[in-house]
Amino acid sequence: MARETDHIESVRALRQLRRIRTFYAGGAVLWAASAALTGWDNPGSRPMWVSAILLTVFISLLTVTSVWLWRRQAARTGAPVHHAAPRRMGWRGHANA
Repeated sequence: MARETDHIESVRALRQLRRIRTFYAGGAVLWAASAALTGWDNPGSRPMWVSAILLTVFISLLTVTSVWLWRRQAARTGAPVHHAAPRRMGWRGHANA
């Protein structure tokens, strides 16, 4: 049986993957804008190529992180999202008496 700390670490890992995915998406947007502006002003210049390479790096990191997150979420589909307290049987839960 899995320990409770395994579930907590899994939830933390998913949260961290979501945060880093947002960071990588922001970096990709930033470097895309930088590459576009630099390419507009100085096409073929070294700063344009550096921006394009960094854009490629951030898009690659974003893709890998998104795939990891997708796989981890797909593996957890059967697990409950929250651990709720056990329900007490109310008067409707009893057999007809």
